[in-house]
Amino acid sequence: MNYRSRSGEESDERFDSDGAVDVGGRSGSDRCGGGSASTVVREGATLAVGRDVGVGPAVAAEALRDTRAWPDWGPAIEAVESDDRYVTRGTTGRVRVGGTWLPFRVTACNGRRWDWRVAGVPATGHRVDGYAGESGRSRVVIEVPVVAAWYVPLCRRALDRFATLVES
Repeated sequence: MNYRSRSGEESDERFDSDGAVDVGGRSGSDRCGGGSASTVVREGATLAVGRDVGVGPAVAAEALRDTRAWPDWGPAIEAVESDDRYVTRGTTGRVRVGGTWLPFRVTACNGRRWDWRVAGVPATGHRVDGYAGESGRSRVVIEVPVVAAWYVPLCRRALDRFATLVES
């Protein structure tokens, strides 16, 4: 099936039966470490790594914005320090990645979507999409710049961990 991007345009990329994207004849599980319930779609200059979760959009969005929970589902994040538990536009703090503390700033936030800069560099975007008529299910998406495609497997692992966290 094709996936409709947030811009409303249909992706030209296809998903195989395990939900992995097929790009250029290679299955997503070959490229992205298989075994994940997540999918990867190219949206312009961004790769949208998404996964359905068995909770409504409000619950998923609150958990995604909770800085205290980031180390629980984000494999690269060892610790977080911020005065704001739930990110809003302008939230600042620092994350420990690979033993190093890096400053971050949330550059945009509307409740179900937020973007940030880490060490002054634009990083991933995060969003929660709802399904019409399905209040107990949503899709969580991490947006990765195409130039950072190497980060996709880590995002897939993060979304699997996120799903376990919010569904338990």
